[in-house]
Amino acid sequence: MLEDIARELRKKIMVTAFCGGTGHLASAFSAVEIMTALYFGGIVDYDKNNPEWEDRDKVIVSKGHASLVLYSVLERVGYITQEELRTFCQPGSLLGGEPKYGDIPGVEATTGSLGHGLSFAVGVALAHKIDGKESQVFVVLGDGECQEGSVWEAALSAAHHGLDNLIVILDRNKLQAMGDTEDILRLDSMKEKWEGFGWSTEQVDGHDIGKLVRVLQKCKEQRLAKPIIIIADTVKGKGVSFMEQVPIWHYRMPNPEEMEIVKEELGITEKELQGS
Repeated sequence: MLEDIARELRKKIMVTAFCGGTGHLASAFSAVEIMTALYFGGIVDYDKNNPEWEDRDKVIVSKGHASLVLYSVLERVGYITQEELRTFCQPGSLLGGEPKYGDIPGVEATTGSLGHGLSFAVGVALAHKIDGKESQVFVVLGDGECQEGSVWEAALSAAHHGLDNLIVILDRNKLQAMGDTEDILRLDSMKEKWEGFGWSTEQVDGHDIGKLVRVLQKCKEQRLAKPIIIIADTVKGKGVSFMEQVPIWHYRMPNPEEMEIVKEELGITEKELQGS
């Protein structure tokens, strides 16, 4: 069951952050179902035995601070080991706080400076078009990123070139580091904005894996001579009650008392936490 995979990924994210002593937990938690649907719902074409397969689909996590969910997925796929995952943010580790291209299989772009992932993806999708490739490019975009002008330049370019091999999933949790996105720089109405830039749009509950898979499959199959964005309504910090929609958890680790609540709510044992 995909829901079981999502639960295991949340546990893995928390244990990995605990090992590293750091991490953007809430940002990773909001994208768990999105990444589960992509990799384990039959959406992304990849070869777990050949991560460099030339005709693979590419997933670019533009909100690079959510690297914990990407690394956890890649460990489940088999691109990295559990031992490697537990080195997260440790000296000498290849798993930094932001994903870096070339260090581990499955990281298709270096992302960390927000607003650049979509521009990179437009270039990849356009190259695939020129080369006659059928592979598709998926982008997990943060809503706070959409306050960057580079996102909208990329959106214009993608529509201009008719990149129907480009599918964006917008993690619309309505929070960023310093507060509510709508208080910092209003983004609504998001759907109308993207449609005005020439994109086909869909909207879905970003934590309903079944609906995510159905929408993604529909978008993957339809070719409308334009790029597609799926606005996934999500909850930042999903899965841990005191983190949900609380801005302070953008970048913070639980204290010992809070950790007990996390362990109970995510079903993490002390043995799992300590890796013994």
